[in-house]
Amino acid sequence: MFSRKISVGNDLYGKLKKCAESAGYATPQEFATHVLEKEIERMLFGSGGKSDEEISKNNLQELGEIE
Repeated sequence: MFSRKISVGNDLYGKLKKCAESAGYATPQEFATHVLEKEIERMLFGSGGKSDEEISKNNLQELGEIE
């Protein structure tokens, strides 16, 4: 897997580090990746108030993986 880098300011990195630690993530990068993945999912597919489980189920249904 190739790694890409995104630069953030010192203030934002400090906040990422603090949130990562309090949420139990191993690194600020791991936390940032998780947050970005969730936000991208929300923006691309919308949640309409649905849980992550419901969104995943709907996505699998749309792909024809489950009925």
